[in-house]
Amino acid sequence: MARQRIHNSRSGTGAGNAGASWISYSDLMAALLLVFVLILSVSLYQYFTMLESTQAELEQQQAQLDAQQIILLDQQSQLDQQTLQLASQQVTMDNQSAMIIIMQGEIAGKQAELDDKEAELIAAQQNLAISQEELAQAYIILAQQEADLKTAQIALSAAQKELNDQKTAFSLQVGQLGSMVGVRAEIISEVSSALQRRGVSAAVDPNTGDIVIPSYMLTFETNSAELTASSKAFLDSFVPVYLDVLLSSAYSDYMGTITIEGHTDRSGTYERNMELSQERALSVLLYIRSMYANDSRMLSKLDAILVCTGKGYSDPVYNAYGYVDQDASRRVEFKFTLRDAEMIEELNRIINGY
Repeated sequence: MARQRIHNSRSGTGAGNAGASWISYSDLMAALLLVFVLILSVSLYQYFTMLESTQAELEQQQAQLDAQQIILLDQQSQLDQQTLQLASQQVTMDNQSAMIIIMQGEIAGKQAELDDKEAELIAAQQNLAISQEELAQAYIILAQQEADLKTAQIALSAAQKELNDQKTAFSLQVGQLGSMVGVRAEIISEVSSALQRRGVSAAVDPNTGDIVIPSYMLTFETNSAELTASSKAFLDSFVPVYLDVLLSSAYSDYMGTITIEGHTDRSGTYERNMELSQERALSVLLYIRSMYANDSRMLSKLDAILVCTGKGYSDPVYNAYGYVDQDASRRVEFKFTLRDAEMIEELNRIINGY
């Protein structure tokens, strides 16, 4: 409506009422302006009042904020100090953590070593148990060995005593050997001398004392054991001289045996020659006994030491060309042995080292 009025006034419409309308409008605008001013004043008053109140509150809050700021700054300072302390403690803790890690590594290494040591200890304990068992067994064996040793010592003492006895006997036997060796040499020498003095042709072996009577001196009938007259005559001259030496008081205690050995040549069979040699040796033995038929004491001595054996042709005599000498092979041998001859021969071998 007002716009219309203004428009009308500008356009000149209603010029009569123009002045009255404009005054009313002005009053209205003035009233409105006054109202607006009043409202604005009230509003500004309220605003400023509110502003002052708010400012006071803000100042109070600011004061509180400042106080709190101071408190916060103080707390911040304390917090900073605590942060520094915490940082220092963190560094310390980090160092300690590093040390702990290192120590944990060392502890792990030590633990591994301890585990190894424990394993070694368990193995050592097992070995110790085995060793103890072995030691117990060894003690048992040792006790048995000690018992065996005592038994052996007893046996050794007995053996030592026996050895000492044997040494004593051996010494006696060695002495006897020396004596017997000397006796044999004396007998051989005396037999040889006695035969030479009596003119009896018989060869005496200087080492053994064996006397070989060849077939031309002690003959038999062909294929017979019967002594010829010349053989008996030879025995009559030889035997007394031979026995006088061997059975003399100087040598009779040493005498073992007097053996008459018959030997043949290779003519005929083995069986016949063995039989013939034995028969001829027996013929010589029986003839010697017949020579002392009236001397019972002499016969007793002869029966104790006189033996005969036949060798057949097992031990022939060879000539210089290596052929068998048939005539020389037919023979009778006289051999004597001394008592304990085998023992003396063994001792002699031991002494001479062969």
